Amino acid sequence: KGAELGNLEAHHELSLLYQKGEGVGKDLKKQFYHLEEAAIGGHPDARHNLGCHELESNPDRAVKHFIIAANLGLDESLGMLKDLFRLGLVSNEDLAAALRAHQASVDETKSRQRDAAEAALAWREAKDASR
Repeated sequence: KGAELGNLEAHHELSLLYQKGEGVGKDLKKQFYHLEEAAIGGHPDARHNLGCHELESNPDRAVKHFIIAANLGLDESLGMLKDLFRLGLVSNEDLAAALRAHQASVDETKSRQRDAAEAALAWREAKDASR
């Protein structure tokens, strides 16, 4: 239902379910449909997963997916770009630009309020776990 309403996380989760065949039949066409919908909408994990699928058949396109996901702040994609740089598949300029964009994205998500909220949530979870 969420995917029908355009929820990116729902599209991503559906892609994983269709990939694994959990609760639905395995269906590559539906898997990639939902994966692409999530990626186009800006879901970093979906973009990363597209890069992983493209890596063997189309490394240049895979690199573009990893750059986009790294620019959205996804650490795994940045790590993949570093690995691909060592293999000569990513240029020095592309890696440097991705590093800068990744850091800018990470910096955008940092705030005192977010840190305080995370600390409060951790405290509450610890309190609930001790009951």
